[in-house]
Amino acid sequence: MTLSGSLSATVREGAVEFTYEVANEGDDAVDLQFSDSQTHDVVVFEDGEEAWQFSEGMMFMQMLQSESCAPGESLSYTATWEDADPGEYEARAWLAANDVDAEAATSFSV
Repeated sequence: MTLSGSLSATVREGAVEFTYEVANEGDDAVDLQFSDSQTHDVVVFEDGEEAWQFSEGMMFMQMLQSESCAPGESLSYTATWEDADPGEYEARAWLAANDVDAEAATSFSV
């Protein structure tokens, strides 16, 4: 399994939109297995301290789900941080799938 992740942050009027892309760089399809309806997460840090987390306060349906990613294909996930305070931040994103690693990070300013 050869998955790679990339994360971008777009700042608009105090809100930050994150786009997390997961690409299958391997020769075989990858089947992602999720334990609930959460597919990904994003955490933002300021000076090493957690400032915001996409999944905080959310409830996810308790259901098994799967998603397939063919060779050369990418999957895209988004998250939006409303009312972000001005500052310098680092964000990290990852898949909530079982036994998969495709973490990505980016730095940005608000």
